[in-house]
This record gives sequence, structure tokens and C-alpha cells, in this order.
Amino acid sequence: MSLDQVWVLKWTELAASAAQSHREELTALDRAIGDADHGENLDRGFTAVTQALAQDVPADPAQIFRTIAMTLMSKVGGASGPLLGTAYLRMSSAAAAQMGPRELAAMIEAASAGIQARGRATQGEKTMVDAWAPASRAAQEAAESGADCVGVLQAAADAAAEGAQTTLGMVATKGRASYLGERSAGHLDPGAVSSSYLLDAALKAAQ
Repeated sequence: MSLDQVWVLKWTELAASAAQSHREELTALDRAIGDADHGENLDRGFTAVTQALAQDVPADPAQIFRTIAMTLMSKVGGASGPLLGTAYLRMSSAAAAQMGPRELAAMIEAASAGIQARGRATQGEKTMVDAWAPASRAAQEAAESGADCVGVLQAAADAAAEGAQTTLGMVATKGRASYLGERSAGHLDPGAVSSSYLLDAALKAAQ
């Protein structure tokens, strides 16, 4: 089993749907420790992505990811646009026309590394890295253990969801939330939560 541009397009469709359905939740999370615009920004960004792909569908996964990256960078405000844009841009470099388990793991690792480099963040600082870094490790471990594409994405999605939940007790040291100091503890990081939804969309698209 391998995945191709059909999966990427379905993933994008489900990601846009998740951004829309979780818009208010993500905005509420961001209201507690940020600028109260994460849900709105993400929804606007993926709406623009959907429109861009409807006008011109690229021929392969790499080009689709590149289109998504450029659109998110131009349409999503705050730190999320550049960070997610970088993630998708890195995925475009790692993507192949046909992607098996190892290619998927490499793609997720590239996205995670891109976010960490762009945001100068590491796991444990209450950012979206807390979802992407464990997702990357879990995907790699699943691929190495012989899991199929769905298994790799299941491992990544589960690890991302668990990672997002760990941000509840963290004190933010990066971004807008860091201004709150100790008061940032007790709140989930909206970027980590939305990242877990994006990886869950990738899983559902493969299923």
C-alpha cells in the first residue's frame, strides 16, 4: 500500500473541515494564553487553500504541499502561518509521487524539523512542537517496526494528540503565551491542539 496525490487532497479537505469545526474551540484556547485568533486564522488559511486547489490542482504531492505552504504563509496571521507554511514546505521536499510507510515517516519528520527550526523551539516549551515532535518519533518507530501507511499515520496522530494534552501543565517559554509566565500553565496550547487535528485528518484520509 502506498499513498499519492489523492490522499494529499483528501487530507487537505479533511484538514479544512477540522479547522472550520474546531474554529471556536481553538479561538477559546488562544484567548486564554494568546491573541484569541488561532481558530479564525487557521480556518481562513485552509479555506484559502481549498480555493487555491479548486482553481488549479497540482500534478503531484510535492506541488500540492508547496501550494498549501505558500497559501498558509500568505493567509494565516501570527506565528502559525510561517510555522505551518514551513512544515508543508518541508513536506513538499520529502514527498514522493508514491509514499509508503518510510516516506510518510520522513515527511512528518521533515515537517517537525522545519517547525522547530523556524520557531527556534524544542519540545516542552508549550508550542506546536509538542505535538509534531512526538508524532515524528512515533511515525519513525512505526515504520521501522513494519507498520503500513495507516499504522504510521495512526501512531503519529495518537502521539500528537497525547503531546498536545501534555501542554496543559507546561509553562510557556515561547511566543505570546510566554508573557504570562506561570499563569500559562493550566491551559492547552492551541497550536499543539490544532496540529493534532491536522495529523488526525491525515490518518482519516488514509483510512
